Amino acid sequence: MGIFTKAIGPVFLKASNEAVNYVDKLKDICQKCTGELKEEIEKQIVIAEYGIKGEECIAFELKNSDIDMYILKDICIEYKELSAQIDYLIVTRKRTYIIECKNLIGDIEINSAGDFIRTYQLKGRKVKEGIYSPITQNTRHLHVIRELRKSAKGNIISQKIFDTYFDQNYKSIVVLANSKTVLNAKYAKKEVKEQIVRADQLLHKIKEMDNQVKDSMSEKTMLEVANFFLERNQPNRLDYAEKYEKLLSKVEELSEHGEGIKEAKGVCNDTVEVLRQNLKAFRLKRSREENIKPYFIFNDAQMEDLLSKNPKNKTELCQVSGFGSVKAEKYGEDILRILQGNK
Repeated sequence: MGIFTKAIGPVFLKASNEAVNYVDKLKDICQKCTGELKEEIEKQIVIAEYGIKGEECIAFELKNSDIDMYILKDICIEYKELSAQIDYLIVTRKRTYIIECKNLIGDIEINSAGDFIRTYQLKGRKVKEGIYSPITQNTRHLHVIRELRKSAKGNIISQKIFDTYFDQNYKSIVVLANSKTVLNAKYAKKEVKEQIVRADQLLHKIKEMDNQVKDSMSEKTMLEVANFFLERNQPNRLDYAEKYEKLLSKVEELSEHGEGIKEAKGVCNDTVEVLRQNLKAFRLKRSREENIKPYFIFNDAQMEDLLSKNPKNKTELCQVSGFGSVKAEKYGEDILRILQGNK
């Protein structure tokens, strides 16, 4: 930082977390439920609150730093048919960081193939399972940011310049927020190791990466970059609580006819799982035909939104996150047919 550069410290331009509203909605629904449905919703509440706690842990670290930066917490941005739900977007004087927060129960191992394997105790027994790679998740976020930011450049030359320096100016960091998590990355590739830190190491990591860059941005430029993303934030977090409202309605409907909650929940869960598997099969088939990544057609979060909103036509399909008129026209008929129970 130059001699005459005024320090601004950490500034939160967006500090709210949409997940809090999601949890509140689930709690309201939970009060109306009993039995297995209540247990399932209570489980989802615990998972969501654990995630919120992890993000709060990162917020604490950022607030108590001496780094000049603008911070956006929990933003959703979209470009054409692509979307990204980002835990933290941080603009320092040197770079823009995309932070993916993981507050996971248990220990994490990363093998040489880049697979994330979690080990934890459940009811006295050891459970070992693979989890979706947060590295892959953040790579997708960076792709959306790249395309969105580049599209806003005025001409082809400025777009090419932006593209050339993108990997230098925009960096991914995955933060493990659970202080009890043991990370074993002994066999992980170097480029994977470099992206993962514990929450108490985040500030050191940012400073270390900032020091690799000589040029600095002015406060005005920093603010312009941060506001670019803030102005494009879509405050429409996927409403996963909606699927529980529909399930609750189904339970109440069947209960009026003397049928049990357990049976109603089983029927709904079986039906949703069949639709989910059919959507996955369609996504894989089309991705192979078009030689693209499956998540370019729709990612897992968008698939759950499809199942939750259950659109009946292309107009309603366009209300699902990640689906615009182009994608609805291209894949709409097949997706609507699947949601209606026809393969």
